[in-house]
Amino acid sequence: MRDRLIVGLDLPTLKEAERAVRELEGAVSFYKIGYQLAFAGGLDFARELASGGTKVFLDMKLLDIDNTVAKGVENIVKMGMTMLTLHAYPKTMRAAVEAARGSELCLLGVTVLTSMDEQDVIDAGYEYDPHTLVLRRSEQALHAGMGGIVCSAEEAEAVRRIVGPDMAVVTPGIRPSGSDHGDQKRVVTPAQAIRNGSSHLVVGRPIVAAPDRRAAAEAILAEMQSA
Repeated sequence: MRDRLIVGLDLPTLKEAERAVRELEGAVSFYKIGYQLAFAGGLDFARELASGGTKVFLDMKLLDIDNTVAKGVENIVKMGMTMLTLHAYPKTMRAAVEAARGSELCLLGVTVLTSMDEQDVIDAGYEYDPHTLVLRRSEQALHAGMGGIVCSAEEAEAVRRIVGPDMAVVTPGIRPSGSDHGDQKRVVTPAQAIRNGSSHLVVGRPIVAAPDRRAAAEAILAEMQSA
């Protein structure tokens, strides 16, 4: 299960991220770096982790004109990243797939953010409810040749039926039983996520904000193992 738990280094400084990685050494082998840390020196840190054999999920949620996305993906391939997110717009996905062709970079299509519920999706101008939109974008990601999908674990079972056994189904919004949901609205426990068909679980605050990060990670791993 160690390779299926991705710890989100959602921390404000590089120093704190380095400390978290030291504390989790031996228990965790996969980390997510998003906007917060990326803009505090996290991109160089991502390269450093990857060069040492650690898996890195670069959570950039790319969305731009095709050429801009493609050029960005080409450089991210050179960084040695394991996973990269982009919004699951068909043209964007096709451009990224072509740019990453021949590499080991797993491209992930972000369907609907786990902080969004039905009203949020309506307010954003979509005609579909979150579940329907997730499934529609999963089909589009499959046809575009993407490596995987990012969705809520609530939708993982339905997504798995669409994308088959080989694509990654990466689920954030994971919260151990009894923990605070924070700003997440569509949350699932680690064990339930595994049972639903998630290939990878992204866990940030329940681990990095815990008094004992290693113990928190090990408890989540044990819960995943029990599924």
